[in-house]
Amino acid sequence: MQFIKTLFWVILAVILVVFAVNNWSPTSVLIWQDVRIDTKLPVLVIGAFLLGFFPLWIVHRTARWRMTRRIKTLEAAARPAPSPSPAPAPTAAATPKAEPAAAPLDLSKDQISKATPAVSPVENNPATGKKATDA
Repeated sequence: MQFIKTLFWVILAVILVVFAVNNWSPTSVLIWQDVRIDTKLPVLVIGAFLLGFFPLWIVHRTARWRMTRRIKTLEAAARPAPSPSPAPAPTAAATPKAEPAAAPLDLSKDQISKATPAVSPVENNPATGKKATDA
């Protein structure tokens, strides 16, 4: 992959040099009505390219940096916590006997009691001194 990336940049540099040699002519650029800049054409084209490339490249790098940090944080959170030390394997004599399962609850009608409210009604209001039944 590194070879392909290096090859791309070398080819781009060769194309840029060929363009600059073939188009090395003075060009006049009118910025405002009274401001005129005389420069060579390759400098103008390369400057315009860099003016558009660098802001978007910086946005791309910051977004990539932010996502890399986010991925590392999520991976660290998903990683299982290390156990302090492995527990020794229990021996056959040390293992307790399995207890029988508990009997299921018998919920027949005679065993279900009358429902009671979870909160008892307020009899006296301490702020007003009135009973709840008074209006």
